[in-house]
Amino acid sequence: MSKCAEAAAVAATVPGAGMGQAGLRPSMVPRQASFFPPPVPNPFVQQTRMGAASRLQIFFLGIILLPIRVLLVALIILLAWPFAAISTACCPEKLTHPITGWRRKITQQVLKFLGHAMFLSMGFMVTVKGKVASAAEAPIFVAAPHSTFFDGIACVVAGLPSMVSRNENAQVPLIGRLLRAVQPVLVSRVDPDSRKNTINEIIRRATSGGQWPQILVFPEGTCTNRSCLITFKPGAFIPGVPVQPILLRYPNKLDTVTWTWQGYTFIQLCMLTFCQLFTKVEVEFMPVQVPNDEEKSDPILFACRVRSLMAEALGIPVTDHTYEDCRLMISAGQLTLPMEAGLVEFTKISRKLKLDWDSIRKQLDEYATIACCSKGGRIGIDEFAEYLKLPVSDVLRQLFALFDRNHDGSIDFREYVIGLAVLCNPANTEDIIQMAFKLFDVDEDGFITEEEFSTILQASLGVPDLDVSGLFKEIAQGDSVSYEEFKSFALKHPQYAKIFTTYLDLQTCHVFSLPKEAQAAPLIASNKVSPENHESTSDKKDD
Repeated sequence: MSKCAEAAAVAATVPGAGMGQAGLRPSMVPRQASFFPPPVPNPFVQQTRMGAASRLQIFFLGIILLPIRVLLVALIILLAWPFAAISTACCPEKLTHPITGWRRKITQQVLKFLGHAMFLSMGFMVTVKGKVASAAEAPIFVAAPHSTFFDGIACVVAGLPSMVSRNENAQVPLIGRLLRAVQPVLVSRVDPDSRKNTINEIIRRATSGGQWPQILVFPEGTCTNRSCLITFKPGAFIPGVPVQPILLRYPNKLDTVTWTWQGYTFIQLCMLTFCQLFTKVEVEFMPVQVPNDEEKSDPILFACRVRSLMAEALGIPVTDHTYEDCRLMISAGQLTLPMEAGLVEFTKISRKLKLDWDSIRKQLDEYATIACCSKGGRIGIDEFAEYLKLPVSDVLRQLFALFDRNHDGSIDFREYVIGLAVLCNPANTEDIIQMAFKLFDVDEDGFITEEEFSTILQASLGVPDLDVSGLFKEIAQGDSVSYEEFKSFALKHPQYAKIFTTYLDLQTCHVFSLPKEAQAAPLIASNKVSPENHESTSDKKDD
């Protein structure tokens, strides 16, 4: 929508404007398809519902199966530990050279057998589809969707390739030694160069010509409920080598494996799964995907193509959620908002709107201030007006409507972030702020009084008896507002940008609606509510 068209829509609601019926809703800013809400609103929550029959079945089966399976798993781990210790004896925690010779051949075969035995003892019925590619065909496996710690079964089925894991996991007694036996790529959270070092290590191993084991990566980087595929991190695709996608399915009537940010804990899921007679899992090895020249230079493009192929094979959509959305979701819960309120599809929003984590996190605090008293953590027109310290008027409704992208009468956090970036921040530049200040400074003395402030806002909002004393006191440190105070307030509260410039837009639109003869006359800006006699010039002009 052009600036003039938007101003005309605003002017149509100002009493006495004579341009249309009051209360008309302006046409919306065009909605880009890329900003449509995701098909899956929250992939990080799992609500498993169990009926009375399921609870009874779990109880009676658990009496027999739970202790037996716990003992079997413990026994297998104890049997596997000596072989893992032999395999990694005299080796540093972070390997600089691959384990070779008899230690690699013998221990890999034994650990692979014990891995199958452990999942069988836990009641997993594994179905394998497709053919596992060799290291020469595909140095890297990418597995998705990643929804549980039981996904480690893909590592066993694929022949115990190396995995990317946290450095802390290698410190866990027993389990840490088993992890080190598969020669993992360890990631340190305290190392600021960890991400760069991890990518360099993946590249080194993937291009070693088979000296290192293949690498298994879960490119989503966090667990979801398998309802979609979230953004793939590019780490597995940066080396530019062929990858083999692995699909994971758990086709069970009762889901006891999904481990998300909201749902059952690690211990609860282990107990529920061990109490099942059996748990079905399908591991499908898709055809190897070879990157073209363009994808070798753009790993994100390669990652998107592989993700689309995997989502199509699974029959589920893709979204642009990432681990950063989980962090926002947790922050929303800490701010007493519903946790899903923080989900914005961080990858898409940050890339298209040029926003970083810190700015979006700060906007979440501001959003929580407005929405904390509303139901469902969403902003209605009343909360919007109360936060802005303005009455509910036609102009305010139209501003609210520009934020309300799906026309449901409320603003969620995603709409709030997009609205600030698309509608308010572009109107909050230095030039626009200066122009708005001159608009309010009626007597051009460099300060805005409460009377001047009230007069312009009354004309802008079409509310003759508007009381803006509360808003004025929030901006002013004394009896008047200097430019620096006005600028500081405008930058901290971009929501006001369109309101502050509405009157200016109306004046501009009025000029361009005049006959061409009138437009040809030199335009001398007037910031007064009533027209001036432009034949005279001020002393400041002469100076």
